[in-house]
Amino acid sequence: MSVLLDTHVWLWWLTGSTHMRARQRQALDQLAAHELPFIAAISMWEAQMLVSRGRLIPAEPFDRWIRRMTAPDTVRILPLDSDVVVSLHELPTSFDGDPADRLIVATARAHALPLATHDSAIRGSRLARLWRP
Repeated sequence: MSVLLDTHVWLWWLTGSTHMRARQRQALDQLAAHELPFIAAISMWEAQMLVSRGRLIPAEPFDRWIRRMTAPDTVRILPLDSDVVVSLHELPTSFDGDPADRLIVATARAHALPLATHDSAIRGSRLARLWRP
């Protein structure tokens, strides 16, 4: 079974960030060798925002970098579609995560995928099944 990567997990994994534990990186590498992980479409927007705000500096021009990070042989992108919007609508109002977090959780739920995240608000909400490497 594959996994949906939260934006930070996706970026940490593909950029080799030291924020990611070696065990999690190895598990994602092994998974990707057999079945590519997913990202929610909103994660591309979050990555662009990080770059535009200077919080993430790619080693190459943005257009090449984002295409490499989202290449079909790297990750699979799940669109914002009606199933995700229905799942979003069903989230409790008590989950006041930012809009991107809400969409990522809704995407995980709509596609019945475990979510790889370090986000404490998402983890604490228990609204998404968490991926365990």
